[in-house]
Amino acid sequence: MPPRDRCDSAGRQTQSEIGIAAQRMPRICVYCGSSSGNHPIYTETALELADVLVRHDYELVYGGANKGIMGVIADAVLEQGGKVHGVMPKMLCEKELAHQNLTALHIVTSMHERKTMRAALSDGFIAMPGGYGTLEEIIEMITWGQLKFHEKPCGLLNIDGYFDHLLAYLDHATAEGFLRSENRQMMLCDDTAAGLVQQFEAYSAPKVEKWID
Repeated sequence: MPPRDRCDSAGRQTQSEIGIAAQRMPRICVYCGSSSGNHPIYTETALELADVLVRHDYELVYGGANKGIMGVIADAVLEQGGKVHGVMPKMLCEKELAHQNLTALHIVTSMHERKTMRAALSDGFIAMPGGYGTLEEIIEMITWGQLKFHEKPCGLLNIDGYFDHLLAYLDHATAEGFLRSENRQMMLCDDTAAGLVQQFEAYSAPKVEKWID
C-alpha cells in the first residue's frame, strides 16, 4: 500500500500533505454508516460508488473507520488503486476502529475538528444510508453552502428510496416558506452513484442573496 501522510494530534497538516495540496486530484467526502445495514444493496452500492470515484479520478475522504459501509467503500477504492483520506478523533482510534491501510489517516482531537477537516479536504459531499451522524453531517455541509461558506455540491445517494422521507421533509419546508426553492435544489439526489457524480460535475451554486423573503 502507498505510505500514509498524517496530521498531528491537533489536526495540522504535515509538510508532505501540504506539498501535494496545490496539485492534488479532486476529492469527494462520503458520509455513511459504520454498520452495514440490513440489506445487501447498501454494500453493493458502496462498491459501485467506489468504482465510479476511481474511474472519474476522485479521491475519497471519509471518517476513517474499518467497519460497516465506511470500511467497504474505503477498501474498494484502495483495491482499485485509488487514494483514501480518513479523519478520525483520537478517542475512536484508541478503540481500534481506525482503518490501518489508508493513503492518509488524520488524527484529530474532537468531532468538530473532524468535520472541519473533512470539509477542508473535500470538493463535494455525498451521503449514503446511515444514522444520526450521517444525517447531521450532510445537513451541516449543505447549511454551510446555503450560508456561502463554500460552493461545493452536496447530494444524497438514495439507495432503494432510503432518503425519500428526508426529501419529503425538505419539500415540505420549501412549501411552508422555510427554504427558498433555489436552496432546496442545492440538495442533489440520485439513486445511482454514476448519476449523482454526473450531477456533481455539472453543479453550480445558486446565486441567492437572501435565504427567505
